[in-house]
Amino acid sequence: MTVTAKNLVWGAQRKTIVNNVSLDVAEGETLGLIGPNGSGKSSLLRLLSGLRAPLSGRVEILGQDIARVSRKTLARQLAFVQQNATTDTNVSVRDVVRLGRTPHRSALAGWTAADEAAVSAALERVEMAGRRAQAWQTLSGGERQRVHIARALAQSPRVMFLDEPTNHLDIHHQIEILRMVRRLDVTSVVALHDLNLAATFCDRIVVLQAGAVVACGTPAGVLTPPLLRDVFQVEAEVTFEPQTARPHIRFRAA
Repeated sequence: MTVTAKNLVWGAQRKTIVNNVSLDVAEGETLGLIGPNGSGKSSLLRLLSGLRAPLSGRVEILGQDIARVSRKTLARQLAFVQQNATTDTNVSVRDVVRLGRTPHRSALAGWTAADEAAVSAALERVEMAGRRAQAWQTLSGGERQRVHIARALAQSPRVMFLDEPTNHLDIHHQIEILRMVRRLDVTSVVALHDLNLAATFCDRIVVLQAGAVVACGTPAGVLTPPLLRDVFQVEAEVTFEPQTARPHIRFRAA
């Protein structure tokens, strides 16, 4: 397994936010995290990526306990894409992506041909190479998300964590971003709000409720009317796409 979490517990102000979570992510898999607001998706992502330390339990990336790995070494193995990352600095697209090379460079090292090749390759993969000189502030929301994914790719990670990367984007850009993530040759863990997007683009889904895992499996096995009723408090009909057998959820009006 590329990512393994064992009995993770984390909380704040005497409230347990992540409650005894265990999960595995296979190499090359896209795992979706879904759940109601406040279910612990973002907190779990930060624990898995090492941005937070658990109160108990552990996380292994590529067989290594991340608590025993240096931050720089960890940053060479994984990347984190937060939702709606912004900056007020007047920088170009290329400048933003160049930041992804930081874990691979020493404090006094100059910019190398390998660094430039990694940045160029990352921009090509997100189809933003033609915008490398464009000012960050002039980009649309979908374009900014592409650039942040390119910055993550410039780290040359084996694993990518994405926290609601489609939040506040129109449906076209939501599909575009997730389709692009699916095409990347990395293991991905993605927190998503839209259940149909999770069903379409994830290999497996973990459902969180009150910080605990209540279901884990394929979209077809997890996204059932009883679960949607119990966890999300909605009545829905679930049908299946003829060609892909992936579920499609239609919510019922009251």
